[in-house]
Amino acid sequence: MKKIKIAFFDIDGTILRFGKPDITAKTKEALNKLQENGIKICIATGRPLVTIPQFEGVDFDMKIAFNGSVCLLDNEFIVNKTIPADEVLKIIDNAAKMGRPLAVATRSRIVTNGCDDALREYFELASLDSTPSEEFEDALKEDVYQFMMGCVESEWDAVLEGTSSAQIAAWWDSAVDIIPKDSGKGNAIKKVLEHLNLSSEEVIAFGDGGNDVDMLETVGIGVAMGNAGDKVKAVANEVCGSVDEDGVYHYLKAKGLI
Repeated sequence: MKKIKIAFFDIDGTILRFGKPDITAKTKEALNKLQENGIKICIATGRPLVTIPQFEGVDFDMKIAFNGSVCLLDNEFIVNKTIPADEVLKIIDNAAKMGRPLAVATRSRIVTNGCDDALREYFELASLDSTPSEEFEDALKEDVYQFMMGCVESEWDAVLEGTSSAQIAAWWDSAVDIIPKDSGKGNAIKKVLEHLNLSSEEVIAFGDGGNDVDMLETVGIGVAMGNAGDKVKAVANEVCGSVDEDGVYHYLKAKGLI
């Protein structure tokens, strides 16, 4: 096996316990020791850039946000994909016909045009505020990287009806992220590896949600959290302990990576 040179981490449910504001001391130790051992540490999240938390004492080398629509390395955008303006309007119209409120995410903000139980709970999982905002229409004048809305899988076709440049990314069964087509964490990682001239065998990634599946399939070692669903575990090379058990720390320790 080639030496691991870069590690990607989902946030919620992977390095951060749901509803908690900060990662544990053991997780911080693990991340910092990886860097000390010459391994780059990178966030790979479905969160918008502005909602990625800053963890005191940890400085990530790279951030993948919006489920792979953006990848930021040293203030340089390695990936920067948005939903076309005409399809932004179509998705909003589709959601309205379904009676579903939406959250829109741009590079600078995330705002909602309403809230239902699914969207509220979705936001609460990441400790975000889902209060409807008068800024929603104004935000649509900016580049749109992602929508979030409550819905189940049987509604996905209705969400995307009439679009060709958007796709669904879902890490929870009652809500989705709507992102540019051909985005996804896995595709963003492929761009990163090309940029850094690395092979997939030199990469490890940790995740717990449905939107982590393509990431775990892309890297040499894909590790599913113990709290991940069966579909995620099925595509992973290995399964570690849950986020509540500091699974990332104990896995890296056992493998001699820290």
